[in-house]
Amino acid sequence: MTAIVRTRPKLPSLTPVPDEHHEQSWLMQWCRSQERVHPALAMLYAIPNGGKRHPVVANKLRAEGVRSGVPDLCLPVARGTWHGLYIEMKRRKGGTVSEDQHGWLVALRKEGYRTEVCKGWEVARDVLMDYLRGTPSHLPENPGRATGYRT
Repeated sequence: MTAIVRTRPKLPSLTPVPDEHHEQSWLMQWCRSQERVHPALAMLYAIPNGGKRHPVVANKLRAEGVRSGVPDLCLPVARGTWHGLYIEMKRRKGGTVSEDQHGWLVALRKEGYRTEVCKGWEVARDVLMDYLRGTPSHLPENPGRATGYRT
């Protein structure tokens, strides 16, 4: 059995509920610290499809293929019957899945990818570790509108 080195990024004391950017940054920091123990984590990457952008930049990105609703993170590592894992990050409190995001999550799952919506970096960490261990998803094959959250 492989040991997990426990590291916890420091939360800013003035931020009562961290935003999605910080949650995802902390997750990536933890993943980078675990790559020697779990080499597959080195393949985890972010999909920069969200955020506010200048209209000119947004138009250029759309022309290059950026799509609204694509999940935030992808781990292109097959486990069990899954081709890979997509994670949609949300802040711990608040944050909802948009119709575009829901559509992508359902479509990706139908194509053989595991999809998860994670509220907070610790939840996403646990999902990643479950996935790498081959632990089955708690979600049905075709998640409904109200399913898909891990808190």
